[in-house]
Amino acid sequence: MSRVVTFHYTLRDPAGRVLDSSAGGDPITYLEGAGQIIDGLDQRLRATEAGVRARVEVPAAQAYGERDPAQVQRVKRAVLPVEGELKVGDMFQAGAERFAPTVTVAGLEGDEVLLDANHPLAGVDLTFDVEIVAARPANAEELRHGHAHGGDGSGHCH
Repeated sequence: MSRVVTFHYTLRDPAGRVLDSSAGGDPITYLEGAGQIIDGLDQRLRATEAGVRARVEVPAAQAYGERDPAQVQRVKRAVLPVEGELKVGDMFQAGAERFAPTVTVAGLEGDEVLLDANHPLAGVDLTFDVEIVAARPANAEELRHGHAHGGDGSGHCH
């Protein structure tokens, strides 16, 4: 039986730097197995009960994947859909379609730009400090829709 789990988290990289946290904000609520959080974290939180605090190590392959050198491409600056000056580290959507990939400017060489379509955390092992706030069985409507409808299941999204 899939569950709806609500949790707070602090995400750290291998050097211990905080990359993201829900502290001071709303916790995350998700439907187990629905792909709403990274697979490695979803798997490690299965059967964890409310009130539990845990440190969860997720290897890169079960987080945002390993870096793929084929996702790095050199293109002419003139073909990019971006106005103004570009800097290394800038991110933008590569195309007008709704789900066009986000790319990062990895280098600038004359009239060419090196673009990286890997997720910024690809190849990075992640550590999550989590606190499970609530866990309950998913209701039939959530299972049909493939996502949680809020912490108590009463929220309607359609």
